[in-house]
Amino acid sequence: MKKLIKNVIIRIAEIFKLNISDSVLDGITQFIMFAIVGVTNTLLSYILNIIVLLLLRPCALSWDYVAGNVVAFLLSVLWSFYWNNRVVFTRKEGQHRTLWKALLKAYAAYGITGIVLSNILSWLWISVFHISKYVAPLINLVISVPLNFIINKLWTFKADKKP
Repeated sequence: MKKLIKNVIIRIAEIFKLNISDSVLDGITQFIMFAIVGVTNTLLSYILNIIVLLLLRPCALSWDYVAGNVVAFLLSVLWSFYWNNRVVFTRKEGQHRTLWKALLKAYAAYGITGIVLSNILSWLWISVFHISKYVAPLINLVISVPLNFIINKLWTFKADKKP
């Protein structure tokens, strides 16, 4: 998949007569791979969120969207971590990454954007702007996705110092 994406980027660059370096090509490829994982993660997160909202509907809870965000967070972070670790932020030869340490960093990073930020934004969209609680999680993505890429690249999946 990564090779296919690189080839497509190279062909597009050739069409537009752009000369891109290997490091730029690698960065664009990595971002596209992150986006692909992100799309699957977003779908999973949204589906889980809606399932929780539907399951809690008979309870008529005013905070059902918080429960939806929490469940979606816990399960989608595992999904995202697995695929980002395997295909996006791969280690180079000689690099070391402690898997459990990276997983804890992922939960911390996504905790900031997936729980704290998401719930604050959800409250804002739902309570202040009266946007549907079914649409609010989608709006949150515009802010959280770019932030997550930066945090994952620079912190979560950064190689450990020599063991």
